[in-house]
Amino acid sequence: MEFSRPMVIDPTGRDIHGEAARIRERGPVTPVELPHGVPAWAVSSAPLLKRLLTDPRVSKDPRRHWQRWIDGEVSPDWPLYTWVAVQNMFTAYGTEHKRLRTLVSKAFTARRTAALRPRIEEITAALLDRVAKAGADGHAVDLREEFCYPLPIQVIGELLGLPEELGAELRVVVDGVFHTSADPAEVADIYARFYAVLGELVAAKRAAPGDDLTSALISAREEGGGTRLSEQELLDTLMLVISAGHETTVNLLDNAVHALLGHPAQLALVLGGQASWDDVIEETLRAEAPVASLPLRYAVEDLPLGELGGPEGAVIRKGEAILAAYAAAGRDPEQHGPDAAVFDVTRASKDHLAFGYGVHHCLGAPLGRLEARVALPALFERFPGLALAVPGEKLPPVDSFISHGHRSLPVLTG
Repeated sequence: MEFSRPMVIDPTGRDIHGEAARIRERGPVTPVELPHGVPAWAVSSAPLLKRLLTDPRVSKDPRRHWQRWIDGEVSPDWPLYTWVAVQNMFTAYGTEHKRLRTLVSKAFTARRTAALRPRIEEITAALLDRVAKAGADGHAVDLREEFCYPLPIQVIGELLGLPEELGAELRVVVDGVFHTSADPAEVADIYARFYAVLGELVAAKRAAPGDDLTSALISAREEGGGTRLSEQELLDTLMLVISAGHETTVNLLDNAVHALLGHPAQLALVLGGQASWDDVIEETLRAEAPVASLPLRYAVEDLPLGELGGPEGAVIRKGEAILAAYAAAGRDPEQHGPDAAVFDVTRASKDHLAFGYGVHHCLGAPLGRLEARVALPALFERFPGLALAVPGEKLPPVDSFISHGHRSLPVLTG
């Protein structure tokens, strides 16, 4: 394929689904231009994307397989720099990825996740009290600010053993990582501040280890007394856990509430027992992917897409970048039929790629689902008259083409 007439991606994410539809209209794979004119191939076909996510000829390591990086054409002031420059399992390939994921898996266990449920329930109850207070006397409440956002950030903080005094700064830097229209000065500032917070966290846990993920990552070793995470890998792994584990859950909660309040018949099915909260969660992940587009993957060698069920004759060349267009793939008519754009909790197949697929499937997916399973029913039980305070189409996006949610979600608690 020739890289010509690329579709320019809006870095502010003002129209995620409109842009996703335009990407799909151009075919299952199409050239796009990311901020600062960086080229990539956006893959919107769910079946093709799924095959690419499991193909060993597709890498996430820019140092070995992205020609622009190798040639020194990617600078630290690029808004997406953090997404490709970090050294953790998110940007690793092959045996190096296996090593890092094995180390992190030893620390991020199912037991550690399940043990958080009572605390998630406590945090949820306290936040619902806060919502009730904010909504007293008929005042509209920004549910993202008062509920959807603080729940995951508190859970991640407790998972990591984060000192309370670092909580406010953590929120600022996490928001900055997802701000894909940031200017160079903002990018540099957020990058430095994030590492400063992580450095303080690691220092605190080295001085006083606890039963938390940070302490477990510091001490994790490969079987047989092998290597630990290097200092940079440790910091970047913590960055990954915080960024991915927080933002995706915020958007999952935000988008689920928005979808249910915008589709009262769907909400009635759930409250009436004809559909479950798991149905809500999976349909939200499909139709309102919390990560709209994920940068980046790279072709290790020429990829003839016809071999993968893609267009015959189309080839992604060695060293070229690939953008996983999850929002577009979640509503792919090829996968979900002509009503793929419709939010339907009774849909028979809710297959999605919202948490990735294959060796890079998100380790934190069980925690995100657990938080949603606790928070969503508790919210609607506490506030059965919950309603949008403004029309859904007027809610502002989160200023990112990666993160898919709303900057505010004004509701009336009823």
